[in-house]
Amino acid sequence: MRDIKTLKTIVESKLGGKIEDVSVVEMVDIFIEYAYNLRASDIHIEPGVDMVRLRFRIDGILRDMLEKGVPKAIHQELVSRIKVLAGLRTDEHLLPQDGRFRAQIEGFGDIDIRVSIMPTYHGENAILRLLAETSSFVLEDLGFSASDLAKVKRAITKPYGMILANGPTGSGKTTTLYTILKTLNSPEVSIITIEDPIEYSLRGTTQIQVDNKVGLTFANGLRSILRQDPNVVMVGEIRDEETADIAVNASLTGHLVLSTLHTNDAATTFPRLIDMGIPPFLAASTVNIAMGQRLVRTICKNCKKLRILDKDEMASLKEIIPDVDKKVKTFYRGEGCDSCTKTGYEGRTGIREVLEIDDKIRDLIMSRANAQQIKDAAVTAGMTTMLQDGLDKANRGITTIEEILRIIHE
Repeated sequence: MRDIKTLKTIVESKLGGKIEDVSVVEMVDIFIEYAYNLRASDIHIEPGVDMVRLRFRIDGILRDMLEKGVPKAIHQELVSRIKVLAGLRTDEHLLPQDGRFRAQIEGFGDIDIRVSIMPTYHGENAILRLLAETSSFVLEDLGFSASDLAKVKRAITKPYGMILANGPTGSGKTTTLYTILKTLNSPEVSIITIEDPIEYSLRGTTQIQVDNKVGLTFANGLRSILRQDPNVVMVGEIRDEETADIAVNASLTGHLVLSTLHTNDAATTFPRLIDMGIPPFLAASTVNIAMGQRLVRTICKNCKKLRILDKDEMASLKEIIPDVDKKVKTFYRGEGCDSCTKTGYEGRTGIREVLEIDDKIRDLIMSRANAQQIKDAAVTAGMTTMLQDGLDKANRGITTIEEILRIIHE
């Protein structure tokens, strides 16, 4: 596998030469290999007035990869090549298209890539999502604290109930659920998923793709799945009242249901379900655990250094987190090196909170308590909040205090 410097040199030299000498087939392959080497999750090919912007999302942050961009003259050929690989229509330029393909990385093997093409004023945007390989993940790799990991393991051993992962787009919810599915996957267990789109291929499971054109919605698909004798069901996302109602009833009738909600934290799960028309007593009795999570960048191990905050910096920090000096004794940062492309960060981990339902919280849910009341009760019972988990990881030199503030207060 070629290194980052070599790949960057190849890209710049090819795009700096004569346009007619550029092979778009080779160019797309090199973009994918370059992105993979940089641990990018997404490739953005975005047309402008006179050039095409090439950006990679690395550790959650978008970065321009070419100072001068890609020549506009080869933009349409690049998009056409991506459409061919993804099995999309090359003669359609006015409608969005979605597809996927497998690419081979020299010295590594195949990776799955999801494609989204969108028409814009200056031409078609192409976004390529490089799907992480989850087969090597185990729950211990996901950044759970020891106490939170124990809660998750207790929840997944129950034969029924709901396990909900909450957070904004790009917070690692699907990866968390797939890792749980991988843990549960055995010859004795029937696992069926319904997703939009299917993120990863998981052997030994039945995976269904939502298709609204033919009426295969989350709700309709979930209703049919329950007639397929599953033990474990994963619903990509609970988006509406109908899906929420079927998922809750499935968890009551002896199924373990995994899904995601777009809420800011674990405690907001219950008011959200009640807003979707779920009776409070059902919300209280069906949810095993609710997990809130975000992804933070981790400090590069090759250039990690101890950092001492001066009085002004500490005073500013205490305005945001009043008791920070009691929770974090030491700070670290990455100085920036070749390994992390001068950013000081390399890779990401999760900061999490896991809310386990006890009798006190069950009573609060049934009395329609707000999210803050539920959160306060959970903290009293020993729940570590995302902020506390983040501060602990900053104290241990896993991430920086700036990264925790960026994610928690974004």
